[in-house]
Amino acid sequence: MSITYHESTKTFHLTNGKISYLMKVLPNGALGQLYCGQAIRDRENFDHLLEMKHRPMSSWVFEGNKLFSLEHCRQEYPSYGSTDYRHPAVQLIQPDGSRITDFVCESHSVTPGKPALEGLPATYCESGGEAETLTVHLRDELLGVTLDLNYTLFADLPVLARSARLVNGGSQDLHLTHAMSLCLDLPDSDYEMVHFSGAWSRERWMKVRRLEQGIQSVESARGHSSHNHNPFIMLRRPGAGEDSGEVIGLSLVYSGNFLAQVEVDAWDTARVTLGINPFGFDWKLSPGESFQTPEAVMVYSDQGMNAMSRTFHRLYRSRLARGQWRDRPRPILINNWEATYFDFTEDKLVSIAEAAHRDGVELFVLDDGWFGARCSDLAGLGDWYPSRERLPNGIASLARRINGLGMKFGLWFEPEMVNKDSDLYRAHPDWIIHTPGRRDSHGRNQYVLDLSRSEVVDCVYGQMAKLLSEADISYIKWDMNRSISEPFSAALPPDRQGELFHRYILGVYSLYERLTANFPHVLFESCASGGGRFDPGMLYYAPQGWVSDDSDAIERLKIQYGTSYCYPISSIGAHVSAVPNHQVNRITPLATRANVACFGTFGYELDLNRLTAEEREEVRAQVAFMKEYREIIQFGDFYRLRSPFEGNFTAWMAVSPDRRTALVGWYRLLSEINGPCRRLMLRGLDPDLCYTVDGQRSHYGDELMRVGLLVTDSGAGERQPDERPICDFDSHVYVLKA
Repeated sequence: MSITYHESTKTFHLTNGKISYLMKVLPNGALGQLYCGQAIRDRENFDHLLEMKHRPMSSWVFEGNKLFSLEHCRQEYPSYGSTDYRHPAVQLIQPDGSRITDFVCESHSVTPGKPALEGLPATYCESGGEAETLTVHLRDELLGVTLDLNYTLFADLPVLARSARLVNGGSQDLHLTHAMSLCLDLPDSDYEMVHFSGAWSRERWMKVRRLEQGIQSVESARGHSSHNHNPFIMLRRPGAGEDSGEVIGLSLVYSGNFLAQVEVDAWDTARVTLGINPFGFDWKLSPGESFQTPEAVMVYSDQGMNAMSRTFHRLYRSRLARGQWRDRPRPILINNWEATYFDFTEDKLVSIAEAAHRDGVELFVLDDGWFGARCSDLAGLGDWYPSRERLPNGIASLARRINGLGMKFGLWFEPEMVNKDSDLYRAHPDWIIHTPGRRDSHGRNQYVLDLSRSEVVDCVYGQMAKLLSEADISYIKWDMNRSISEPFSAALPPDRQGELFHRYILGVYSLYERLTANFPHVLFESCASGGGRFDPGMLYYAPQGWVSDDSDAIERLKIQYGTSYCYPISSIGAHVSAVPNHQVNRITPLATRANVACFGTFGYELDLNRLTAEEREEVRAQVAFMKEYREIIQFGDFYRLRSPFEGNFTAWMAVSPDRRTALVGWYRLLSEINGPCRRLMLRGLDPDLCYTVDGQRSHYGDELMRVGLLVTDSGAGERQPDERPICDFDSHVYVLKA
């Protein structure tokens, strides 16, 4: 790993033997981009990569020079209007109305390790030898504003983490309207843009589009990263697949409004920008004040999308997630929501927990409905004290009864929200986000608390901390069930209303930070009507998240497959639910529901008392299986084998770090008759080890990866009496042991 600066050519070379990233100080003092990709040999001079041509209708920086135009230079953190007409990374509105800036390189510094970002989630190091950080210091002399561009190169991963920090060292108030976390100018546009879009209950479906001249982007302006788009995109070369080809993954460690954009100009160069969405963003930067952008993480792979994903998984699992639960296998839980909804008593809950404990489940989670006047979604949010009607003995009593069974106890909260029918709202109606004189729009009959205000954060923290201190609570499911409308804060002056969305997310992070610091034993799971805020920012505080409210096994194939491109399997909350499924009314086999859910954190969302004796025995076997193999699934290497977006079959696998054990999930949507014989090409095995498959036949790793695992069943040909019958929504998890 090295970060080298060649003084004679003013060139930076960041390389760790896996990637190289080249930058150069341009003739006007700005920082230019020369190369991003597979590692190359260092040399003193890479000036030949700075190609400049005379082009009519361009503007030129220097008098008499008709070659140097920023419009045709690849830049690290461009601004608009000084010969570059593309979208900028930074923009400051000045008192005279000007938006022109001129950030010039002044110096740079290299530090071991990785500095934290104050108030923001970010990847981190546990020792200085894990990474090096380059900070390039730039300054706009006229404004007195300094700009620090941070680049962290990890020692053993093809990863570059980036962020920017601006400080107003001048004497005038400025307004920051663009502050992207990353800009990457690529020399050509021969890429496909892959993003993950959807809506409630169908999150992160894979979408692919060829880059074209013009702008292609995904974004959120909802106040959270959203179900609709995820703050993660890939650029892949045409023909790149899961196991070959060049791929660049770009991920934003942020949970609020974001923009991921690729602008292709008329000469087919591609500018990628990723960061806080400029739409509606306006941050007043007074003299002496600073602004820190969120972190963007770039992963490069020349071995396809699987290799890129495994890099993200390793980094986010071990150097973004934190705390006592980071490296621990996740407890198998049962959640009461789909079993009871709002209709429960303490005895009924204990009955569900008793059945689950007999089947080996480790954690009981009480979902919505336990607090205040909560008997529907019309009331109670904001009043985080037990409902004496449903739980006359309180949460502590219920927790003791659950703990007495030998199980851990968990609780659902929605701390960012309030109902108007609540004691909190009646006491503080001005604490909701709303615009004076305008209608208050509701979502799910609830309103968003203004967490940009410290007194609101303090109030919510006080209620939650009181419960966590009084009751033995080991797990929190943190939900968030609506987007922000009528964005306005009663606590902000008119010239700072454009700060609300970002300040709100900073308030969420502040609340999370206080709770995780003071209650480190608690496992937090993030949720936002399912996957409405499933992003790296949340992963920093909650090492797992509920990826979707859709618990149907077949729908989950697409959701979990798409999620796996960026997020580790240990972060994917997945449960076995009742049938007919409560979202799509589909009936799927109990085995398939478990075979999908086991490639996640695993749990149950049903009343086990309602199952047959045969089904209960199957559940016990599922729980035992998960306990035996969950460390491999959650912390091993994950490979996608067959996409649910492309046909009737889905397949994926997890391989232990020593490559001696693997689990292969195989899924078929609809039955077939007289179909072909089928093989599945495996990945990640040791070619020289001999593996038994389900304790029966044996094959060497090279055969399984090059010839394939035979997955032919009675769907091929006509089923014989000794063959297992197949069905719609069939599946199998193969266990391979060396």
